[in-house]
Amino acid sequence: MKVTKAVIPAAGFGTRMLPITKAQPKEMVPVFDKPVIQYVVEEAYEAGIDDILIITGRHKRAIEDHFDRFPELEDSIKNSEKEKELEKLYEILENVTIHYVRQKIPRGLGDAIYHAKKHVDDEPFVVLLGDVITFPNCTKELLSLLLGNECIISVQEVPREMVSRYGIVEIDENGRIKDMMEKPSIEEAPSNFAILGRYLLQPEIFDFIEKTPAGKGEEIQITDSIKLMIANGKEVRAHTFTGKVYDIGNKISWIKATIEFALRSEMGNIIKEKMKKLLC
Repeated sequence: MKVTKAVIPAAGFGTRMLPITKAQPKEMVPVFDKPVIQYVVEEAYEAGIDDILIITGRHKRAIEDHFDRFPELEDSIKNSEKEKELEKLYEILENVTIHYVRQKIPRGLGDAIYHAKKHVDDEPFVVLLGDVITFPNCTKELLSLLLGNECIISVQEVPREMVSRYGIVEIDENGRIKDMMEKPSIEEAPSNFAILGRYLLQPEIFDFIEKTPAGKGEEIQITDSIKLMIANGKEVRAHTFTGKVYDIGNKISWIKATIEFALRSEMGNIIKEKMKKLLC
């Protein structure tokens, strides 16, 4: 079955990025010349997705405004160089239907994804975290691996000393995920393969989210729901992504992403020269 639906959780407070996120959604933090969530939506679109549900929360209206037409602005920049800056965004708006639903109480990623149950219905779907950028397109790779009704989770090797920052998976010799742990200690971690924020899920995940008990902070974690799924005999495979992953909830990763995307742009050579002078 062709996967056409994506779910983008974007309801978190973004406390790791304070004070930037005091009055704006973390998903609207700019990375070079675009907000991070536009990169995420572009990734889904370029992977063939044409139906996106964004899970939002309070103080997230800026996301909806960004993915909307603005006739007065469009008229004011018509036939100018500035018009080109919005071409990609408006191409997406012409070809992708974007929906929104609010997670009224922040109860974890599993609960956020559960808000997509009625929208997804009985179709497989991808989940892209709204503050993670991948390069090249991780979602496109993920979708190319779907063989049947299995779930697939993208993972990436991280330094052993960093495993306590991530959900870590244990993978068998056939590429199936045997177990996963949320932010384990170095001693507890079964591997150094970290979940990177891209999932291909089947609709039965919602049954397991319903059965997942709340954990710390009364939050329902998607890792716990997937563990429950594995324990009940459901196949979950790992996709090892070898590209770059930028966690825009982390200030160092955000700065790195901004610099790298700026250097890849048409202004790259100018920026490179400016940086050389700055670092001298």
